[in-house]
Amino acid sequence: MALLQRGRCCGAAATTSLRRLVRGPQGRVCGSHVCSQYRASSSLPDEKKEFLQNGPDLQDFVSGAFSDKSMWAEYKGNLKRQKGERLRLPPWLKTDIPIGKNYNKLKSTLRSLNLHTVCEEARCPNIGECWGGGEYATATATIMLMGDTCTRGCRFCSVKTAKNPPPLDLNEPYNTAKAIAEWGLDYVVLTSVDRDDILDGGAEHFAKTVSHLKERNSKILVECLTPDFRGDLKAVEKVALSGLDVYAHNVETVPELQRKVRDPRANFKQSLQVLKHAKKVQPDLISKTSIMLGLGETDEQVYSTMKLLREADVDCLTLGQYMQPTKRHLKVEEYVTPDKFKHWEKVGNELGFHYTASGPLVRSSYKAGEFFLKNLVEKRKTKVI
Repeated sequence: MALLQRGRCCGAAATTSLRRLVRGPQGRVCGSHVCSQYRASSSLPDEKKEFLQNGPDLQDFVSGAFSDKSMWAEYKGNLKRQKGERLRLPPWLKTDIPIGKNYNKLKSTLRSLNLHTVCEEARCPNIGECWGGGEYATATATIMLMGDTCTRGCRFCSVKTAKNPPPLDLNEPYNTAKAIAEWGLDYVVLTSVDRDDILDGGAEHFAKTVSHLKERNSKILVECLTPDFRGDLKAVEKVALSGLDVYAHNVETVPELQRKVRDPRANFKQSLQVLKHAKKVQPDLISKTSIMLGLGETDEQVYSTMKLLREADVDCLTLGQYMQPTKRHLKVEEYVTPDKFKHWEKVGNELGFHYTASGPLVRSSYKAGEFFLKNLVEKRKTKVI
C-alpha cells in the first residue's frame, strides 16, 4: 500500500500506469498480463484460491477503501515465533512513508548543521508522524549527540558501533541549540550513543547542550535520554543538575533478558541506580524509562519489572513493540497485540506511574512533546504533584 501511495504522488506517471489497467473477469481490475487469475493460481490449495478470489483487489487499494486498519482486526497470522521461523509484520505495525513540509524542513536543518537523530539512526517507525507533526501538529525530533557511532553493541540496536569513534564535535552543543531555536519547538529530547571512550561518558557534553538551549529559550522543556555512563554517578549528577526537566534512561527489557538483549557492560541493576540517583540529586525531575516487548519475556516478568521501576520512584514508563532492524539483530519472538498493550497501560496506571504510554509503535521518545507530558512537567514545577 505504501508503494501505491508513493505512486499517487508521482502524478502523471501514476495516471499513465492506471490507464493501462483493464477490467478482468468478475469485475476485477488487473493488468493485461495478469488477467488469467485461475491459471496463475492453479497450483495453489483450494483454501488459498478462495482467499485470493474473495480478498481485496487492486481497486480496493486505489480507492483507499483498504486503508482503514480496523479492517485488519481479525488478523489470523502467527504472533509467536516457532523455531526456525521469521514472523511476518502484522498490520498494526505498518506505517506510512514519511512526507510533509515539517519532515523535509527538519531533515534539511539537521544535514546543514551536521546533526544526527536517533529517529534516523535507529530506523524509528514513527519518524513521519513525529517529524511531520502528527495529530497535534507538534514536530518532535530526538537529537542524538556525540556522533552516530556507539562504543557498545546491543543486539536490538541498528546504530553503528566502533571501539574508538571519532572525537566529539565541540560545536555540537551550540549547533543543536541553534537548530532547535529555528524549529520553534517547545519540547525537545536529547539522547546519545554510548561513549565509553570518554572519561565522563559525555556527561559534560549533555550539560553544555542543555545550558545552551535554556539560554536561548528558558521556557523550552528539555528531556535527556542518557546512557548509563558505566554506572558513574558523578556523571549522572552532572546531567541531572544541568537544568533539564525530564531525566530518561532505558532499562530496555526485563532483568531476565538483559544479557541476551543488551551489551555485557549494561545491566538492569546499573540502569535502575542511574534513575534513582538522578531523582536523589534533583527531586523535582521527572524520571522516565522504557521497555521493549516481544523479546521472549513473560507476563509475570513484565509485571515484576514494572513494580521494581515504580518502587524506584520512576515517574513515566513507555512500553513498545521490539522490531528487528536488520537480519543481524535479534529476531522478534512475539508480536504483542494492541489489546495487550492497553492492558499494560492500565497496569501502569494502577501501579502509580504518572504517565504510562503503551502501544505497538510507542518508543521512548515517541510524541515526547505531547500535551500530557508537558503538563506533567509544569505541574511538578509548581509543586502540584
